[in-house]
Amino acid sequence: FMTGDWVEKYPDCVKMLVEKGHDLGNHSATHPDMTTLSREQQREQILGVHNAVKELTSYEMELFRPPYGAYNNDVIRTCYELNYYPVQWSVDSLDWQDLSASEIINKVCNHKALDCGAIILCHNGAKHTAEALDEMLTNLKKQGYEIVPISELIIRENFHMDVNGQQIAD
Repeated sequence: FMTGDWVEKYPDCVKMLVEKGHDLGNHSATHPDMTTLSREQQREQILGVHNAVKELTSYEMELFRPPYGAYNNDVIRTCYELNYYPVQWSVDSLDWQDLSASEIINKVCNHKALDCGAIILCHNGAKHTAEALDEMLTNLKKQGYEIVPISELIIRENFHMDVNGQQIAD
């Protein structure tokens, strides 16, 4: 999930992610609390990143993670109107607190919400995330988890969202 600033600063990384087949997620143009914005401002935040990535790579983004995990009904409606799926997380690595690599690995691999379908929150700019990533993924695989793109976890039809932002099949 990338912000507009990140797309602008690292265009070669964006291209590489597409070339390697990763899901690209939208995280807003400037990382505001989306619940404090008008619907038009929300659209601008989402479309700014969407259009920049599309121009750069021809990739059509469809995943949106609201900054801070802050969303309300208006944010959800805006996402749906723009053909986006809003995505939350269930496991927070807390890497944004500048935890050490071993602390990040421990937080994720022993998290109480770690289960099939869990979505793990990590940040590309956090100090020790890159250092923790290989061991964290290896540990999760040893626990029997399969690492898949978020797009494989999304229910695309006949669903509703619960109060925690989780999709529930109807």
